[in-house]
Amino acid sequence: MSQHDSPIIVGLDIGTTKIAAIAGRKNEFGKLEILGFGRANSNGVQHGQVLNIDQTIKAIQQALQNCQLSNPDLEVNEVYVGIAGHHIKSLQTRGDQVRQDAENEIQAWEIEQLINNQRKTFIPAGDQIIDVIPQEFHVDNNQNIKDPIGVNGVKVGANFLILTGDRNAIRNINRSVERSGLVTKDLVLQPLASASAVMSDVDLEAGVAILDIGGGTSDLAVFYEGILKHTAVIPFGGENITNDIRMGLGVLKSQAEAMKVQFGSALTDEAKANAYVTIPGLKGMPAKEISVKSLAGIIQARMSEILDFVTYHLKQVGMDSRMLNGGIILTGGGSQLKHLIQLTEYITGLNARIGLPNEHLAPNHIDELKKPMYSTCIGLILKGYNDYEQNYKVFAETFKKVEVPKSLTVNGTANSLTSQKIETKAPAATTLTPEQIENRKSKFWDRFKNNLIEIFSEEEDKLLP
Repeated sequence: MSQHDSPIIVGLDIGTTKIAAIAGRKNEFGKLEILGFGRANSNGVQHGQVLNIDQTIKAIQQALQNCQLSNPDLEVNEVYVGIAGHHIKSLQTRGDQVRQDAENEIQAWEIEQLINNQRKTFIPAGDQIIDVIPQEFHVDNNQNIKDPIGVNGVKVGANFLILTGDRNAIRNINRSVERSGLVTKDLVLQPLASASAVMSDVDLEAGVAILDIGGGTSDLAVFYEGILKHTAVIPFGGENITNDIRMGLGVLKSQAEAMKVQFGSALTDEAKANAYVTIPGLKGMPAKEISVKSLAGIIQARMSEILDFVTYHLKQVGMDSRMLNGGIILTGGGSQLKHLIQLTEYITGLNARIGLPNEHLAPNHIDELKKPMYSTCIGLILKGYNDYEQNYKVFAETFKKVEVPKSLTVNGTANSLTSQKIETKAPAATTLTPEQIENRKSKFWDRFKNNLIEIFSEEEDKLLP
C-alpha cells in the first residue's frame, strides 16, 4: 500500500481538561506523519463523561479550528473518538461457530463474523457494547491459538472481552461530535488507544500494564502473552490532585494547577524542606507562603490512592510482579509529575517508565506531540489504520471468492462481453520533476510547522500575566 493510497485519519480525544484533534497518515515506512493538530480547553466534561453538551461542542469546534489553522488544506469530516469514564465495564464470554466450508483454511471474514456474533451477547439494561476483543482462539481441540487465519478445522471459537458503557454517556459523546459537524467513525476505549501508541511488540509479549492518568480518570489496561487480559477505570485523575491542593492549601484552582505543574512532586521525601512558594494575596490580603514539602504530601496521598487501585486490580486478575515482566507504563498528562516513577515502583513492586508515542511518529513531528498527554490521540489514529487494514484484508479475500459465471465463458475462456476492453480517457496529468516535488513537500511542512509554532506562542502569551 503506497502512501498516496493511505487515508488521512483523525483522532479526537475528548478529555476532562483538554480536547485534542490530530490528523495523520502513514508514510511508506509505516510511520505516522502528522498533517494537522489542534487542542482546546475542555469545560463540559467531568470524570471522562460529557455532561454539558453545548460547552463540549464549543470546545470540539475550537480544537478543530486550531487544527485547520495548523493546516488550511486539511478537511476533517470523520473522526475516531476516545471514550472513558467510570461507567465503563468489561465482561468475559466464549463463542463458537461451526464452519460452512471446512475443506478450506479459515479466512479473515469468518473471524470477523465470529466477533460480530458476540455483539448479540446479553448485557444489563441501559448499557451498550463499545467493543468486542478476541483473546485466545481455539480450532477444534487445539487451544490457545493467537491467529487462526490459515488454520484448518471444523469449528472455530474464542474467549472474548466485551467492553460496555452507559448508553446515555455514549449518546452524549455521539451527539456532541455530530452537532460539531463530524461523523463518529468508531468509539475506542481510551486506555486501549493509549496502549497502542506507547506499547511495542516486546512489551506485549513480556506482559505489561498501561496506566493512563488523565484529568478526570486513570485508565488501566493489562496485557499478557500478547492478549488484553483486563481493563479498569479508576475514578481519580489529575483534576482530583488539583482540587486536593486547592482545598488543602486554601488557594485558587488556577494557582493549585500551576503549583502542581511547576513545583509538584509525587514523593514527599524528595521535596526540599526549606523551599516555599509565594502565592499573591486576594484583593489586598497578604501573600501566602506554601511549603513545597506540604504540596508534595498532598500529591503523594492522592497518587498513592490511585496506585493502590492498580495493585488491587492486578491482584484480582492474578497479574503479580512475576507475570508482568514489562512492568507498568505510565502515560497521560498526569504521568509528567516528578518522582512518579519511584512512587509507582515502591507501591506496586513493578518496574515503571513513562510511555511516549514517539515510536510510531515520523521524524518530522513537532516537539509538542512528544508529550504523553497526546498518547490517546495518536493511538486513535493507529486504531483507525488497524480497522482500515483489516477491512482491506477482508475485502480482498471476499473479492477473491468472486468467479466469472459459466454463462459468460465460451470453451473455458471469457467471451466478448467479459474480454472486451473498455478504453477511458483519463485527464492529462501534470508531470513534475523530482526537484519540484521536494520543493512542494518542504513548503508544506514548513508552513504546517510555522502555523503550529504561532498557535502555541499565542497560547503562551495568553497565559502570561
